[in-house]
Amino acid sequence: MVEISSQHQLSPSSWNRFEECPRKYWLSRQRLPRKASMPASLGNVIHNSMEEICNLDFTGHDDSEVGWLSKIMKKTIDKQWLIEKEIFLNTPRRPSWKSQSIGKAREGLVGALNLLFSKTKFAGKKFSEITIKDWNEIKSIVISNEESLISNDGRLIGRLDLLIDDLDEDGNSKGWIVADLKTGKPPNSILSEKVTRQLLFYRDLLKESKPNHPSVSAEGWYSSNQKIYSTDGDFVLDDAILAWNEMKLTIYPPESTPSEESCGFCEFKAWCPDWWLSRDKGHLSDKNTFRDEVVRIIKFDEISGAARFERQAPVDIHGELTSSDVSFGALIKGRALTQIKELISSDYEGPVFLGSVRSQGKIIHLGDWSEVLPWSPLLESKRKV
Repeated sequence: MVEISSQHQLSPSSWNRFEECPRKYWLSRQRLPRKASMPASLGNVIHNSMEEICNLDFTGHDDSEVGWLSKIMKKTIDKQWLIEKEIFLNTPRRPSWKSQSIGKAREGLVGALNLLFSKTKFAGKKFSEITIKDWNEIKSIVISNEESLISNDGRLIGRLDLLIDDLDEDGNSKGWIVADLKTGKPPNSILSEKVTRQLLFYRDLLKESKPNHPSVSAEGWYSSNQKIYSTDGDFVLDDAILAWNEMKLTIYPPESTPSEESCGFCEFKAWCPDWWLSRDKGHLSDKNTFRDEVVRIIKFDEISGAARFERQAPVDIHGELTSSDVSFGALIKGRALTQIKELISSDYEGPVFLGSVRSQGKIIHLGDWSEVLPWSPLLESKRKV
């Protein structure tokens, strides 16, 4: 395979993406249009609000002051919400912004702060009762937050959410805790392989960055259920370097590893013919309530949003398509209707990728949750040097 450049860096997210599917990782480096999502935006709001609050400076304030924390939490969430909303709305590939989700952001910040409090003697104390003095004591266990880490050779990078001083019952330090704040769905019992890999990566990269470190443990902090999940394991940076060597960008895409997990929420399907070929062969399900399709537009009424599509059958691994005997009706509204109108008005006449259509009998539905893109298999890197 022809190499383009070895100048790249491995982060936990890129490593996980590569392990999930090498082609997905390759496509993620092609500067394709970025896709926004509400779960990711909610996570950003919670993370950024937590960072801002942990950096508050109360020099000159009365140590006995109370009632300030809830007010600052609301003010901070509201500010970060507007910042994230602007970023979201300026991202071409996106669903509609869900204004009502700000409640989830507030709940997430409450959960994150309660997890921080749980590491101190203030566990369970009401926010309205926290004094400035209490907060300064709580904050004193935060050694760093949102700290950038980089390996000595520059090949490995990460961004640590929180580094916490682990105190015993007498308030004495017994080591450090690498804490990664998670705002998504918590695990049923144990951490997933991806999260475990990420936490151990942060732990070991921190140890390399700070040679005089004490004992270091790693934890996943889930704000939604306010639970902490610890993990342990062998040193992972050697494996990370092996992965780094395999992740060098190449002119032609590496092989893919299609699966329900790797393809399910992949944002690069419109540029990857492999998942469509795998589904045609029956390796991936086409019976899900929400699924993706590659079609030809047979009929479309821009007023009603009614359409009829013909599924396109894959010919080869290069993304060539042919007609099939499968067709279905569709009802289109919201952003999906806007997208298909724009695609047609651009005089595009090729196959179309339909992302996240909802199946209901012989009719599919597209709306704000869906995506309409040209089918455009990418078989050579756009980042030649």
